Amino acid sequence: MVESSAHVPPSPTLVRRGLVLVFIILFLDIIGIAIIMPVLPALLHELTGDDISAAAVDGGWLLLIYAAMQFLFAPVIGNLSDRFGRRPVLLISILTFAIDNLICAAATTLWMLYIGRALAGISGGSYATCSAYIADISDDTNRAKNFGLIGVAFGVGFTVGPVIGGLLGELGPRVPFLGAGLLSLANFVASYFLLPETLAPENRRRFDWRRANPLGALRQMRHYPGIGWVMAVMTMYWLSHAVYPSIWSFVTTYRYGWSEAQIGLSLGAYGICAALVMLLVLPRAIRILGEWRAALLGMAVSAAGLMAFGLAWQGWMIYVVIAASALEALADPPLRSIAAAKVPPSAQGELQGAMTSLSSLTTIIGPLLFTQVFFRFTGENAVVELPGAPFMLASVFMVVAIVVFLRRVRRG
Repeated sequence: MVESSAHVPPSPTLVRRGLVLVFIILFLDIIGIAIIMPVLPALLHELTGDDISAAAVDGGWLLLIYAAMQFLFAPVIGNLSDRFGRRPVLLISILTFAIDNLICAAATTLWMLYIGRALAGISGGSYATCSAYIADISDDTNRAKNFGLIGVAFGVGFTVGPVIGGLLGELGPRVPFLGAGLLSLANFVASYFLLPETLAPENRRRFDWRRANPLGALRQMRHYPGIGWVMAVMTMYWLSHAVYPSIWSFVTTYRYGWSEAQIGLSLGAYGICAALVMLLVLPRAIRILGEWRAALLGMAVSAAGLMAFGLAWQGWMIYVVIAASALEALADPPLRSIAAAKVPPSAQGELQGAMTSLSSLTTIIGPLLFTQVFFRFTGENAVVELPGAPFMLASVFMVVAIVVFLRRVRRG
């Protein structure tokens, strides 16, 4: 039987405090992730001696290990947060992320990087639990707007993080990992003293191993009508966007000869545009267009932007495409809100765990796929010299998401 989704709304004071703290947690976590992106090609070259095309494949395996661990453990993390509350799970995730980055900073072999990324994947990060946290303190009137804070945190974090990472990378490719680890430790200390719990005892449920695995969590979603197609759309959306962490640094290094600092600045520009859309455009778009149309607009712009990234043959064009395709940031919050509205409070952690597993599955497939496409279309053995091929393929995936959305997701 499907549980009722009705629940007593939390106090305005708790909502405001919770939103501010979750934003800070996500912001610092995203900085910790983004800070290392500009130096990954240089670090992989230092450890393996491979050229940029082969190093991209190594980077793909690193992302795969992280995503595989997250795929397996995200439902466990989500179900644990439904059982014990959001706060303890968040604290453990943040601390594990700090340990991961410190291991990567000290890595002397590729295998040490693999171990560090595996730990980060097992912890699940704080993303899924923060999503459940936001769902706890939201209702139908503000859910999409509150989920927009995730996008703002990503936008601002990806603005500040790559720039810091690019500058620190000038001191050495390990320095950004050390900075990310220290930043996560500070995040843990602040959260330990300030973060309140949002899942009331009466909304908790016992931990069940049958539900705390990827297949079990996904099967459980069948009890909530209409959510399957929403999750299918989000899966294709995530798969297309896996191209950015998989290949951005390698494509820009290969195609334009960019340094770590230039890569960081480009990612910073991307983050600024995304944050501005989340802050200034998203609330108005939701109010005027509604969640369904806002999501559709974001996905359409994303498909066009990905194709444009693939076709940009000069470095300055990247900045034009970033500005022109910024409205793609409209898609994710409404899609998350549509999904969250179909699930009761006691299963929000389970939902976010299932969605994180799907997202992780796309980041298992995506890095392998996109880095292999990059490898096949660059270097001495390229079938055809086309470094933008991964972005073009990602655009095709986004078009598939749009088709499914139009045909199967009901307009609310």
